[in-house]
Amino acid sequence: MQYRRFGRTELRMPVFSCGGMRYQQGWQDMPLSEVKDENQLNLEATIKRSLAVGINHIETARGYGSSERQLGVILPTLPRESIIVQTKIGASNDADEFVRNFEESLVRLQIDYVDLLAIHGVNDQGELEKSIKPGGCLAKARALQKRGLARHIGFSTHGSNEIICKAIAHEGDGGFDYVNLHWYFIYQRNWPAVLEATKRDMGVFIISPSDKGGLLFKPTDKLKQLCAPLHPLVFNDLFCLSRPEVHTLSIGAARPSDFDLHLEALPLVAKADEVLPPIVAKLHQAMREVTGETLDGYFARDLPEWNESPGNMNLMIMLWLGRLAQAYDMVEYGKMRYNLLGNGGHWFPGQNAAKLDEIDADQLQAAARRMGFDDSLMARLGQIHALLGGNEVKRLSQSK
Repeated sequence: MQYRRFGRTELRMPVFSCGGMRYQQGWQDMPLSEVKDENQLNLEATIKRSLAVGINHIETARGYGSSERQLGVILPTLPRESIIVQTKIGASNDADEFVRNFEESLVRLQIDYVDLLAIHGVNDQGELEKSIKPGGCLAKARALQKRGLARHIGFSTHGSNEIICKAIAHEGDGGFDYVNLHWYFIYQRNWPAVLEATKRDMGVFIISPSDKGGLLFKPTDKLKQLCAPLHPLVFNDLFCLSRPEVHTLSIGAARPSDFDLHLEALPLVAKADEVLPPIVAKLHQAMREVTGETLDGYFARDLPEWNESPGNMNLMIMLWLGRLAQAYDMVEYGKMRYNLLGNGGHWFPGQNAAKLDEIDADQLQAAARRMGFDDSLMARLGQIHALLGGNEVKRLSQSK
């Protein structure tokens, strides 16, 4: 395993982390008595495999169903100083509720402290305000730190680059020590936030690079061709780890064998400058052939957020998903994300084009011109909806 300094936390962080949102019994909380023996055995085998390959960062969240409770069976059996444990607690208007939730998480995990405590889901201005207001969740988290219950305080986010940078720049109550955010080959819009975190010597943890990064554990044939000779998952891992600003990538392992493919990226990190450019060039060319520009060019545009768009449509995300489907045949991934629009709350905000016929055409054309697109935007959105639209999708935490 390779390790990197996790910013000012000074933790020696493995470049892969064992994320705890796939191996648990389910997404609804339940007592341990309802957990099946085979599931608990699988979880424990996954943790043991993680440690065997040098991945000693075990990451979970209060919102991950039975994950914390199930981890609480195995964590007390492990040498405490040899593991790095992180959990995440959602912000509350009542910051004392945040404290109560955290204290209950410690009971579930059956440990005396966590190495990393993140405020979970700082996704919009409202969640940020709950976190950083005087006496808010960040202040309470720092008080927990003083009590020795949490060693370092960070935040996780699915928010816009603007919101992430606001949180990173916040200095009250000591600010944040690290950030969990999305950044990978198909979605590089948050790179400015990564750079801002680096300036402040914060740890940088990449969320879900394999799942949200493109369903890379079951890539399309087109993506496999473009990423050859690497598997797309290995390519994406290497792409992320080629940047020293990135410290660790989450592996949402569901079973012990899920680590194996990721490990293939490790010996290539030292040769990333040689291995990556030909693959990146192929991916860029495939995108350019069908859209006229690369993903870099697309995300360099001054794209409006969903709440600045006609009908609160998330134009940036819809057009992005359409491009991925066109260039890389990522239709299944596109459907998964597209049909979450309208149901994802502040985790994945805005609407899709299901009500496109209710949008004022002049408003949409004006938005198109602001985004640097021609007046065919309405037709393009209609095509994307025809390709990707379908049954509504809920977030995993809302599923049974």
